[in-house]
Amino acid sequence: MSDNVTADLIRNLVDTMSGPSVDGDGWASMAMILEFPDGKFNEAHGYLYSPDGTISAVAADPWAVAAAVKSYTDSYCQAGDALPLKILVELDRTSGKYNVTFEDADESRWKMTPKNRKVFREELRPTLG
Repeated sequence: MSDNVTADLIRNLVDTMSGPSVDGDGWASMAMILEFPDGKFNEAHGYLYSPDGTISAVAADPWAVAAAVKSYTDSYCQAGDALPLKILVELDRTSGKYNVTFEDADESRWKMTPKNRKVFREELRPTLG
């Protein structure tokens, strides 16, 4: 791992993500939700957004990215502090810009439900360009 824990986290997510129909080379942006139920990381899932409008559901193997997630959270959280409920990692691959947002209180944030399922993917689309 390098000294840049954010770059390591993003690189690990990108390198290990997969899904049923993923354009591994052509995507332009990514939104990935990291989940920490009961204070432990256990899931990384989200979407890839391609220039042609295709949105692909993806997930990263939690075992494969666990070390990068731990290094990242260790760099922001003090020993004994509660981990966030969720973290949203956004990357605009074209510009190289990224954003990482912590959610500490609202478990329903970034959660797909029957009510929001038609707009959820668009709500997560990064606007970092």
